[in-house]
Amino acid sequence: MDTYKYPNRVPFYKFLIQSSTIAKNPIPFHNKWFNEVGDTFAIKSPFYGHIVLTRDAAITKHMLQKNHKVYHKSKIQTTYLSKYVGYGLLTSSGDYWLKQRRLIQPAFHKEKIQNLVEIIDKAINEQVKNINTEGVIALYPIMNELAFEVVAKSLFNFSAEKETLKRLQFIIEKLQLFIVKELRMPYKKLWYTLTGAIKYHMKLVKESRDIINTIIDQRRESDNEHDDLLDMLLSAKYEDGTSMTNDQLIDEILILFVAGHETTANALTFTLKLLAQNKEALTKVETEINKTNTEKLTPLQKLPKLNYTKCCIEESLRLYPPAWITDRVNIEDDKIDDYVLKKGTIIGASIYEIHRNENYWNNPESFKPSRFFEENRKDIMPYYMPFGAGPRLCIGNNFAMYEMILAVDAILQKFHISTDNDIIKVNPLITLKPVDVTLKFALKT
Repeated sequence: MDTYKYPNRVPFYKFLIQSSTIAKNPIPFHNKWFNEVGDTFAIKSPFYGHIVLTRDAAITKHMLQKNHKVYHKSKIQTTYLSKYVGYGLLTSSGDYWLKQRRLIQPAFHKEKIQNLVEIIDKAINEQVKNINTEGVIALYPIMNELAFEVVAKSLFNFSAEKETLKRLQFIIEKLQLFIVKELRMPYKKLWYTLTGAIKYHMKLVKESRDIINTIIDQRRESDNEHDDLLDMLLSAKYEDGTSMTNDQLIDEILILFVAGHETTANALTFTLKLLAQNKEALTKVETEINKTNTEKLTPLQKLPKLNYTKCCIEESLRLYPPAWITDRVNIEDDKIDDYVLKKGTIIGASIYEIHRNENYWNNPESFKPSRFFEENRKDIMPYYMPFGAGPRLCIGNNFAMYEMILAVDAILQKFHISTDNDIIKVNPLITLKPVDVTLKFALKT
C-alpha cells in the first residue's frame, strides 16, 4: 500500500502549545477535537510518528477484535509499563501473551471465581466495618483500601503479613504515578534520570518483586491449601507440563494487583457517588438489597438477585470507565473504513468518549441504569467496552463485577449515603481516577 490515507489532522503545534495542560488532563482536548474535527482524527508527532485517536466503535472493534492480530500493544504498554510492573498479561503481546492467557484463563473462569466469592465477601465486610460516620469524608481512599484488601486476600489468602501488604500497596501507587509522568512528558526523561527519580522508582520495583518472591517461596514450601489465586497460578501447567517460574509469577501477580485494585476502587467511588446523587436509583438499589437480605442467602446465591444494583454499576462504568483509553500499534499496513494506515501507527481508542458518543447513546451524559435492563442490552452492547473487547478482554471482568456488587450490597446494608454536591472531577492517569469525591455515611438503625 503506497498511498496512505489518514483521518483529518490536528496540527502538532496545537498539541505542543497546550502540552502541559494536556499532560494534566487530555480528556477536554480530546473532546474538543472530536467535536471539531470528527470522531477520528490524526496527529503527526516527532516523538511517536502518526497517532490516530478515535471514538468510533467500529474502528475500535476492528483494532481490538476483527483484525486484532495486526494490532499489538504499543511501546507505551510493552516497554514503559512493563519496566515497572513486569511482563504479564497486560503488557505482553504476540505468542508469549497467548501462551500466558491460555495458562491463566482457567483460574478466572466463572466457576473458579465463584469459589473465591466467600473470601471476597469476607474481605469487603471487614473493610466496611471501618467506615467513618463523622461528617463528610473522602470516598476514594476507603474504596482503595477495600479493593486492595480484596485483591490481596484473593491472591494470597492470609499468607502475607499486613505490614508487607501495606508496603506493597505504597510501592504500587508510587509506581503508577511515576509511569504516567514518564509517558505524558517524554521530553523530561533526562531530567528524571539526573534527579535520580528513575533510579528511585526502579529500586521500588525491585523491592516489590522481592516481597512477592518471598510470598511465593513460602507458599511453595507450605503443604496447606489456600483456595486462592496464588494456589491456582502455582498449579497451572503449560501444554508441555511445566509451570510458571517465580519471575513469571511475579509479573502476573504485579499486573493483577495493578489492574485489579485501582480500577475497582475508581469504579466503586464513581458508583456510590452517582447513587448518592440519584435518589430514585438509590432507593431502588436499597429496596433490592433489603429484600435479598431477608432471604438468608450465601454471597454467591445473592449475586444474581442484585440485578438492578448490577445495572447501576454498569451505568457507572459507562460514564466513568476506569480503563478510559486503550492503544495499539499496527505491525503491518492496514485499511480501516476509508483510512489506509501505515505500519507503526499508534491508535488510541477513547472508551470514555465512545461511552458518551451521541451516535450510540440517548442522553449520554445522564445516569440511566435502565439502559442495562435485559430488553435494552442488545442495542447497546456493541458500544459498551469497560473491560475492553476481543481476545484481550479483561481477564478479571467477572471477579470485578462480583466484588463491586458485593461491596455496594455490604455498604448500603449498613449505611445511608448522601452527598451535598453534584461535582465529579476526574484525573485520567493510566486509569480514570476520581478527584475530591466525598460522601456522608450515616449508620442505619
